[in-house]
Amino acid sequence: MLAILGGIGAACAWAISLLCSSRSSRLIDPRAVVAWVMLVGLVVTAPIAALTGVPSALHGSALVWLIVSGAGNVCGLIVNYYALRIGQVSVVAPIVSTEGAIAATISVVTGQSLAVSVALTLVMIVVGVVLASVPAPDLAAHEAARHPRTIALAVATAGLFGVSLYATGRAGALLPASWVVLSARLIGVVVLALPLVVSGRLRLTARAAPLVVASGLAEVAGFYAYTLGSRHGLAIAAVLSSQFAVLAMGASYVLFGERLSRVQYAGVACVLVGVAVLSVLRA
Repeated sequence: MLAILGGIGAACAWAISLLCSSRSSRLIDPRAVVAWVMLVGLVVTAPIAALTGVPSALHGSALVWLIVSGAGNVCGLIVNYYALRIGQVSVVAPIVSTEGAIAATISVVTGQSLAVSVALTLVMIVVGVVLASVPAPDLAAHEAARHPRTIALAVATAGLFGVSLYATGRAGALLPASWVVLSARLIGVVVLALPLVVSGRLRLTARAAPLVVASGLAEVAGFYAYTLGSRHGLAIAAVLSSQFAVLAMGASYVLFGERLSRVQYAGVACVLVGVAVLSVLRA
């Protein structure tokens, strides 16, 4: 039951974060959105990490993996918010959800064996991304012109998140979860938020404020929900949490009136099914 609750909780939290960010990134600079999300997250995670104390293993390879994990997450969020600024949630979300497939591919490149079933699933995901990348025939001219850039940014986001996810797994095996989730928030504040403050570009409007706060809280909540669920059933938690894309797509259809072509729907279905199957195969 805890695996189910954790997976569903993570999917809901990450879907909320994605939807809020898709709106806030159109109101203020995406870099400022990430900075505020990191600041909100730091306020929540820093006290938790402080209670656990400084880990004795915080050096060497563990520290390197922690930095890669945090930096990849921050960079991925920046690119993701630029994609959401110009593109549809229903196109961006499924592509970004392939982060797990990319992490699995990295594990293969670094020496783990690749089963035939995993290879076929990865091919399915690639086919899905290609189909989802085909612009709808009735897409407005200005939206059609931005579509290739949206796809490129979403793919880049998935790559960055995939690297971060792999590094998170390596760091999580050596360090407490509270320090792993803290790393991205701390890096984001030091490398992104502080420079924006100094340059006077860390701006926030009244309309964007509740959205970035919700995104920051949802990001942290999703991570902890997934961590809890994976401890009681990794396969179940992984499959359910990866469906944040489905929830985000459904919400964007209702809230924002987003529509896809039949070809794009087929591509999105391939991606979502592939991600779910891969989560089970790699668990």
